[in-house]
Amino acid sequence: MAFESLSEKLSAAFKKLRGKGRLTEADVKEAMREVRLALLEADVSYKVVKDFVKKVSERATGSDVLDSLSPAQTVIKIVNEELISLMGGAGAKLNISSKSPSVVMLVGLQGAGKTTNGAKLAGLMKKQSKRPLLVACDVYRPAAIKQLETVGEKLGIPVFQMGQADPVAIAKAAIEHAKRNGNDLVFLDTAGRLHIDEKLMDELKAIKAATSPAEIMLVVDAMTGQDAVNAASAFDEALGIDGILMTKLDGDARGGAALSVRAVTGKPIKFTGTGEKLDNIEPFYPERMASRILGMGDVLTLIEKAEASFDEKKALKMAEKMKKNQLTFEDYLDQLQSLKSMGDIKDIAAMLPGMDSKALKGAKVDEGAISRTEAIIRSMTPHERANPQVLNGSRKRRIAAGSGVTVVDVNRLIKQFEMMRGMAKQMTAGGKKAKRMQKGMFPF
Repeated sequence: MAFESLSEKLSAAFKKLRGKGRLTEADVKEAMREVRLALLEADVSYKVVKDFVKKVSERATGSDVLDSLSPAQTVIKIVNEELISLMGGAGAKLNISSKSPSVVMLVGLQGAGKTTNGAKLAGLMKKQSKRPLLVACDVYRPAAIKQLETVGEKLGIPVFQMGQADPVAIAKAAIEHAKRNGNDLVFLDTAGRLHIDEKLMDELKAIKAATSPAEIMLVVDAMTGQDAVNAASAFDEALGIDGILMTKLDGDARGGAALSVRAVTGKPIKFTGTGEKLDNIEPFYPERMASRILGMGDVLTLIEKAEASFDEKKALKMAEKMKKNQLTFEDYLDQLQSLKSMGDIKDIAAMLPGMDSKALKGAKVDEGAISRTEAIIRSMTPHERANPQVLNGSRKRRIAAGSGVTVVDVNRLIKQFEMMRGMAKQMTAGGKKAKRMQKGMFPF
């Protein structure tokens, strides 16, 4: 995960400060030296690191900090505020024109993930009640049009293409098509190159002049580090970009590009690609990213992920079943699928305050456990899922064989399910014991 090493090193530096009752300027200087090294190792631009450390040091060596009752916490607060400022201060939204259709021009070098992540962005806008149209303006790369059509079909988004025609003509025709068909957002998937050249920029300038995009979104690969920042600077100088979509921020990138790009270009990161699935895209919030880097979690994003997986009708139905002690394996399966849709278990755990990357590194998460549980439940008949009490020895052996596990695994799942039902019954009971349990869990 990006920033893992940086997060560990910063945590180690601040741990030394927490062990001191009072801080001296020498303590702060030593901590800032470690912060500087950690940022440089994370591939943050040298100039950006120099300016960042200078700002933090000036604030952290003030008398109000050194004489405070909790100087270490104050220093961490300052670092958090400066990280947020470094990444732009507040989240920036996609520019949408008041005149429909609003055009988003996707640009970037070949290999950055522009086609797939541009489609992900269109999918995110669709969830926000927009009616996007994807446009295949990359007529050079083999299979680029087919790739866009494939992801468009999976996301349920129409794709406009004219084969190997002139990209400028395609873009203009697509806008007319969008007007006729009620599409209020047009995403132009333009061609990329392995490097920036005059021919590429001339074509992009021509498309820009012909379509007047509300947003020119640069797609860059976080794995390329400072090369991503250099690409952002070059595209901005030649074309004038409005925002950045940074891909592969979930990988083992050191994260320096995310911390440098705003300071170097003045352009905000607006979205990040966080995985290979077509819904793995998130708005970029500097305050949340700073909180993750400093090991303080990201509860707001965690809540948003939970809400996206939350079905209110199902939840009400589940609550009613809990009251009547009528939970079934079908309900159990629904809950597992909701959990899976929130993303990788380790990534979710990392959003909890106090769950730093070092603590998670030693944790062994059995990623196959949920899949095995699903396989066991799916090997049951509808009658068995609804009536677990009928699961005798022969039925368990059949289920084990059908799901590729042992009878012991089946028995373990049944025991877990019965424990869950028992807890649900206690929680929804009206007695004093239930009230004590509820008071202990919800002390308000």
